[in-house]
Amino acid sequence: MSIKALRVALVVALGASLAACGDSKDEASAGGPTTIVVDCPPQKTDNGGKSLQLWNDDVAAFQKAHPGVTVKTVSVGSQCNNPADFTARLQGGTQADLFYGYMTDLDQVLDADAAEDITKYITADTVPNWDKLLPAIKDPFIENGKAYGLGYAGYGLGLVVNKKLFQQAGLDPSKPPATWQEVAAAAKKISALGNGIAGYQEYSAGNTGGWHFSAALYSRGGSVVSADGKKAAFNTAEGKAVLQNLHDMRFTDNSVGEKQLLQWADLLTNAGAGKVGMYIGAPDTIKAIVTQFKGTYEDWAIGPMPGDGGPAKSTLGGGSGYFFKKGLTPAQIKAGLQWVTFEKLTPGQGDFNYVAQKGMGVPVGLPEPLIWTPGSDVQKQDDELKKANSNLNLADYAPYANSPVKIKAEPGRAQAIYAVLDAAMSAVLTQPGADINGLLATAEQKVNTILSQEA
Repeated sequence: MSIKALRVALVVALGASLAACGDSKDEASAGGPTTIVVDCPPQKTDNGGKSLQLWNDDVAAFQKAHPGVTVKTVSVGSQCNNPADFTARLQGGTQADLFYGYMTDLDQVLDADAAEDITKYITADTVPNWDKLLPAIKDPFIENGKAYGLGYAGYGLGLVVNKKLFQQAGLDPSKPPATWQEVAAAAKKISALGNGIAGYQEYSAGNTGGWHFSAALYSRGGSVVSADGKKAAFNTAEGKAVLQNLHDMRFTDNSVGEKQLLQWADLLTNAGAGKVGMYIGAPDTIKAIVTQFKGTYEDWAIGPMPGDGGPAKSTLGGGSGYFFKKGLTPAQIKAGLQWVTFEKLTPGQGDFNYVAQKGMGVPVGLPEPLIWTPGSDVQKQDDELKKANSNLNLADYAPYANSPVKIKAEPGRAQAIYAVLDAAMSAVLTQPGADINGLLATAEQKVNTILSQEA
C-alpha cells in the first residue's frame, strides 16, 4: 500500500483515537508562561495595513482569553511558502513553531523530521470543530494515523477573468469561457487589444507550471499518477492536449504573452497591472491581486474550471495549514492548536470575523475557503455571516459558486512531480519546435523514478 493510501486508510483510526483523548488536556497544560512563534501573518501592505491590524487585534484578543500565552508572528514573504525557501528552512531547522505549509508538503516535512506528532492534543477543548472539517482538509496532515499539522484552507481551481478586458474585447464577463476551446478564442480577442496584454497567462516555473499542468489534465479527465500511486499517468492524449493547447496559444495565436517562465507572484503582478485577461486560479488569488499587487475587486470575476469541449471532468483542489515544529512542548502544542482554531477555524472570529472586516473596509464575500462539511452547522453559520456582511458584488462569483466542479486531490509527492512537469510547461511556452511527445516521455520516466522511491 502506498503512503498516501495508508494515510487515508488510517484517518478513521485517528478519529477514533481522538475520542479517547480527554485526559490529554492536563498533560498539555504545563505551568508557566508559554510562547509560540507563528509565521504567515498578513503583509504590511495588505489592504493598506488593515489586514495586519486585524491579525494583531486577534492576537491581543486571543492572549487576553488565554492568560500566560504569548503569540509572536514572523513574516516569511508574500507567498508564505515559496518551495525553495520552505525547503531551506526545513533543512536548516529555522521554521517557526507553527509553520505554514501546503497540503502537498507532508512528505517533505516528515523526510526532514521537522514536525511534531500532535494527535493526542487534538481534543474538543483545542479544536472544537474538528469533526466539522472536511476529510480533504484534515487528511493531508496525517500520516500513519498521526497528525502533524492542522489544515485550515481549501480551494478548487476555476477560471479567473478580467471583467474590464473582457468588455473591451466585446466579451461577456458574466459568462466565462466554459471550455478550453472557448478560452483560446477569448484569449485571442483579448490579446488583440495590444498594449502588452495577454489574453490568457500561465505558470511554468517554481513548481507552479506542474501544478497547473495537473489542473488542466484533471479538467480533461486525466490523472497525474495511476490509481495505486505507483506510476506516472499523464503521458496520454489528455496530457498531450494540455501542452499542445498552450503551444498553439503561444506560437500560433500569440495570446499568452511573450514573457514566460512565470511563477506565482509574476502572473498576479501582471494581473494587478491589468495585463492579463484570464488565468486559472482559486478565489483567494483575486484577494492577492488586490491586497498585494495593486488591483481592484471590481475588475475580477471567476467561473468554473473549463473542460475539453464541455464541462470540466474535475478540478484540482488543495489548500494549506500549519505544521507544528519538532520539539515543541505540550503547552506550546495546545496553545498552537487553540490559536489556529481561534484564527482560522471558528465562524464569527479571526479570519471569519466579517463584521470587523467590513467595519474596516476589508472586502467580504469571496467564495472561500472550502473547509466545512456541507450542511454542517458551522458551514451554514459561515455562509449566513458572509452573506450578511458582504461588501462585494456576489454576482461576480456566482458562475463559480453555482456550478461546482468535482474536486480531485493533488498527487502524492506533488511538489517533486510539479518540479519535473515545469520543464514540459516551460518548453512548450518558449520553444517553437517543442517536442511534446518527447517532453512527456522524459517527464514520465523522471516521475516514475520519484514514485519508485515511495515506500
